[in-house]
Amino acid sequence: MKRLVAVVALSAVTVLGGCAQQGLYGTSYSRSQVGHAQTVQYGTVESVTPVRIEGRTDGIVGSGTGAVVGGIAGNQVGGGSGRTLATVVGAVAGGLIGQRVEQAATERQGQEITIRLDNGQVMSVVQEVENGQFFRPGDRIRVLGQGRSLKVTY
Repeated sequence: MKRLVAVVALSAVTVLGGCAQQGLYGTSYSRSQVGHAQTVQYGTVESVTPVRIEGRTDGIVGSGTGAVVGGIAGNQVGGGSGRTLATVVGAVAGGLIGQRVEQAATERQGQEITIRLDNGQVMSVVQEVENGQFFRPGDRIRVLGQGRSLKVTY
């Protein structure tokens, strides 16, 4: 049974690693953005502020996997109704812990980029830091997007 718990725990780590959030970089695109026209505006970076992009808490992978692992671990404790109670408590605690693990695993370093567009308009865009490189004040950039979905690139 200990072997089963180890296999389930290893599976949980593997699944959580695979659910890492896709990059919110200026150079990454979701499938729904491919082939869609975007407006292009040019401007200059005025300031950059490091920010933290919260991790996901809506996924069922972390809480579901944690609940399974916690339930299996709880089932190893006691006997009879005590075992049932330990299984339920283990599943609930595992679900909560799994959700926190998923949130921490998907948290990202971001940057708030304040831009003065060539037309004089000032805007701010938050996006993930790519390869540890922040934009710098004075950088000439492009702002790409449509509607509320904008990204900054060189």
